[in-house]
Amino acid sequence: MNQVLSGRNLTLALPAALAAFPNATPQQRGAAQDLSYGTLRFYGEIDAYLSQLLEKPLTDDRIHTLLLVAVYQLLHDKADAFTVVNQAVYAVSELKRPVPKSWAKGLVNAILRNFLRQKDQLAKTLPSSEVATYSYPQWWINKLKMQYPDHWQTMLQTGNAHPPMTLRVNTQKISIADYMQLLTRQDIEATHIGGQAVTLTRPQPVDKIPGFTDGIVSVQDYGAQLAAYLLDLKPNLKILDACCAPGGKTGHVLELADVALTSLDSDEARLQRVQSNLDRLALSANLVVGDASSANWWDGQSFDRILADVPCTASGIVRRHVDIKWLRREADIASFAAQQAKILPSLWKMLAKGGKLLYVTCSVFNEENQAQVDKFLLNNTDATQLPFELPVNHPQLSITQLNGQLIPSTAHDGFYYALLQKD
Repeated sequence: MNQVLSGRNLTLALPAALAAFPNATPQQRGAAQDLSYGTLRFYGEIDAYLSQLLEKPLTDDRIHTLLLVAVYQLLHDKADAFTVVNQAVYAVSELKRPVPKSWAKGLVNAILRNFLRQKDQLAKTLPSSEVATYSYPQWWINKLKMQYPDHWQTMLQTGNAHPPMTLRVNTQKISIADYMQLLTRQDIEATHIGGQAVTLTRPQPVDKIPGFTDGIVSVQDYGAQLAAYLLDLKPNLKILDACCAPGGKTGHVLELADVALTSLDSDEARLQRVQSNLDRLALSANLVVGDASSANWWDGQSFDRILADVPCTASGIVRRHVDIKWLRREADIASFAAQQAKILPSLWKMLAKGGKLLYVTCSVFNEENQAQVDKFLLNNTDATQLPFELPVNHPQLSITQLNGQLIPSTAHDGFYYALLQKD
């Protein structure tokens, strides 16, 4: 918690923290992850409660973090309240010096018991604070209010929910009906929500998902599965998947059509993940290490289709990466937009005349999405934005406008798509 609030990504901070406990069981590691994600998911609310209980800020960040986690459990977890308080007090005694343990144990015990006694009264003061009510920074709330006046509250609430686990069925290997029967035989409840997307009622470890290791299915959000369809794939086309890691869309493109695919990413280590995914799917692509905003890696041969899945704030997938809303600053939007503004024209030069480029973000902020595309269109008269049309077999996709903005819903995360054709 402390590291994330200080600016470190949770995907890095959590494994580093768990490394200090090599003897921890898988169940204990899973519990630590659940508590970390849950506390960050509702941090705004939890911190507001705790601030009312503390007479002055705590000088020891470890005790403050321990109290945040305990209040999260008392608010949102099913754990017994008596047990939570006792475990929190015990955890203080396990802290290394310079904590004065007797004083700290008494403080933690008093604060948590006061919280239990005063919870209803404390709750009455929270609705006046939007940060406490929605557990997002105020700038984020304000921006969604302005850009999505009819949807902002639902978007914030959806971002605090647990994400669905959705699979992409490789229909080259198995039909949707046959795969649904396979799940039923394994006593796994699921729903076919459209296209190749099947959502599990309860998430499963990937090694327990029937057909995963054999490449029959992959884990991919329903909204993300739209990308390969929108590319208008045809056999033998030359395709570029820019900023491709970890390779979900790469695999989907190859499942849908027999094409010559080049997958580009600036991070060699992340490209290894793409290769691992391709190996599992028994598919192949030309993997290239290179910067999408530069042509240094390009051999000069034009592409018929380009998938530009550009770096962004990831504001549309915040329920999967709960640390994002506390790590991001409003100024980061302009920084990502500037990076996108370099990538888009660079890739455009590599697109053949008559070819199509699909611009994609997992953001809900307009500066990275339609506003970015509008600026590009003003500066490139040979570019036309094509109408956004959903495939008929993709129901349950939540779209705010015809420009291709998917807002987060119970069925999928938040994405933006713009299909551009070169005249």
